[in-house]
Amino acid sequence: MAAAMKDTSGKTKATKRMYFENPYQVEFEAKIIEKGIQEGMTALILNQSCFYPESGGQPSDRGTINGVSVVRVLEEDERIVHLLEEEISGEEIQGKIDWQCRFDHMQQHSGQHILSQSFYELHDGETLSFHIGDDLSTVEIDIREITEEEVEEVERKANEVVFQDREIKTYSIPEEKAKDIPLRKPPKKKGLIRVVEVADFDYSACGGTHCRRTGEVGIIKILKWERIRDNLRFEFVCGGRALDDYNRKNMTLRQLANQLSVHEHDVISAFEKLVSDLKSQKKKAKKMQQKLTQYEAQEIIQGAEEKIIKDVFVGKTPEEARFLALSIIRRGEYVVLYALKKEQGGHFILASSESLNLDMRELVPLVSPLVKGKGGGSPSLVEIAAEEKENLESALDKAYQFIKKKLD
Repeated sequence: MAAAMKDTSGKTKATKRMYFENPYQVEFEAKIIEKGIQEGMTALILNQSCFYPESGGQPSDRGTINGVSVVRVLEEDERIVHLLEEEISGEEIQGKIDWQCRFDHMQQHSGQHILSQSFYELHDGETLSFHIGDDLSTVEIDIREITEEEVEEVERKANEVVFQDREIKTYSIPEEKAKDIPLRKPPKKKGLIRVVEVADFDYSACGGTHCRRTGEVGIIKILKWERIRDNLRFEFVCGGRALDDYNRKNMTLRQLANQLSVHEHDVISAFEKLVSDLKSQKKKAKKMQQKLTQYEAQEIIQGAEEKIIKDVFVGKTPEEARFLALSIIRRGEYVVLYALKKEQGGHFILASSESLNLDMRELVPLVSPLVKGKGGGSPSLVEIAAEEKENLESALDKAYQFIKKKLD
């Protein structure tokens, strides 16, 4: 930005934040007090704005200024910087907030206050961080562990507050008066402190946009949680996001029930039976495959013209090739050199009967550079995973020549 414009007192002109007065206001008029380029985009500072800037875990508002899309809104000291897709002319503007985006952020942020206070009351868990994402929000709580039942209890308490449709008030107090308010945590800022109060439930120092009543937040739903920095981070959705999440999951449940030909309530038990049957079939198939591999190994041995058996396979898995190689070297004094071609890269199975006293690990530095491979193993069995498959045959030939020289 260019040098900041100053008023007659020599101080930087602050942007009047209209969203503090009325977060439900969608359209506004303002004057441009400074224009420049920032992040390669047109940057405007206005005398007043309804656009909320990125701050406190809440993303900036979206919308338009004179019909041009506002890409980002940033905070610079007491000023709000609006980054636009393209240049605009004139000194006065018409701004319009994307209400759907604004109300979504209000639901998520107000829901977070309710959820955080529920964690605090039930588990003495302090909120350490909060972030609104495009699809879900996260809150990090200072607790080490929690059970499914305890999460359900927190969620139920938060939704009770929502259903009670309590008033949500915002007001500012001098810093010295903050001690008279039961704030959930001490304010980070100095001077005038903005308080967001959920009636008779939560008091937080916050500069975000919020609903007027808890009923507007809609359902608060915790989706999952994970450990982070010895704390727990919870993913959650509120209001419209919770409805979208329910619709997606309900559709998935219906489709599963139809595929399994069961009632929706029986999907889990039907799925568990399906998994159990699949495991059983895989065990039977594996045993059958191993029997067939034993016959295949016997045929290969009968057709072998020397001690070194070499081949390139397409379609075999490393597990199948490994079992085949082991079946061969356990039946007599043989060396097996197998390469497997895959869609991406390849794989080598290099095995030797222990009675031949060969160290197959010597092949790793010989083969690997030709195929960008990595691998290792024991003296009798080595596996190499290859990034490239173009030189599989030539790498296999090099291994063959090496082993043949050793045996000769």
